[in-house]
Amino acid sequence: MNSQLWFEPLVWMDYRLAVVLAVIMPIAILIWAFVEKSESIQHLLAIYWRVASLLAITIYLMIASSPLSFVSAFLARLLIPISLWFWADINEDINDQLPSPLKLTVTSWRWATTIYHILGAIALIPFLPCGFSAGAINTPFCEVWLKAPWLYKQYFHAGSTPKFLGFLGITALMIYVLYLAYFVLIRLAKQGRSAIEH
Repeated sequence: MNSQLWFEPLVWMDYRLAVVLAVIMPIAILIWAFVEKSESIQHLLAIYWRVASLLAITIYLMIASSPLSFVSAFLARLLIPISLWFWADINEDINDQLPSPLKLTVTSWRWATTIYHILGAIALIPFLPCGFSAGAINTPFCEVWLKAPWLYKQYFHAGSTPKFLGFLGITALMIYVLYLAYFVLIRLAKQGRSAIEH
C-alpha cells in the first residue's frame, strides 16, 4: 500500500515554485534586460545563474539518491539570496535607475526569491539527517524529495542510468566547490562587494 506522507504535497509545491521562481522568471528577466540593454541587471542575472547552478547539480545528485544532495540543496537555498543582494555596485546601479516595469519586476523577483529560499532552507532543516545518517536516504521520509528528480529523469534522461547521472552531478559539484573556494579565498579578498572587476 502506497501511503502518502502529509507533507508530500508541500514538497511537490516547492518544486513547482522552484521552476517558476528559479528558472522561468530569471530567464524572462534576463531576456528583458538584454532587450532594454540594462547591463547591471544582466550582470546580476549572470551571477545568479552561476550560483543557482547548484540547484541543477542537486537534481542530478538526487536522481542517484546521493545523501550529498540534501546538503547541496540546503546550501543552494542559502547562497542564492546572498548572490542576489551581495553586490554593492549592482544594488546601487539598480536603485539609481528610473522607475520602470523592468526595475519593478526585478525588485519583486529578488524579494520573492529571497523569501522563498529562506523559508525553503528552514523547511529543509528537518531533512538534513537524510544527508548524514546511514541508510536514511532510502526511507520514505527522505525519498519524498527524490520523487520529482526521478520523474525529471524519466522525461529527459530515460536512456541514462542514475549512477551515470549521479557521476555527472558529483563532477559538477566538485567544479562548483573549487570555483566557490576561489571566489571566497581570492576574488572576494581582492574585489570586496564589487561585482565588476577593476
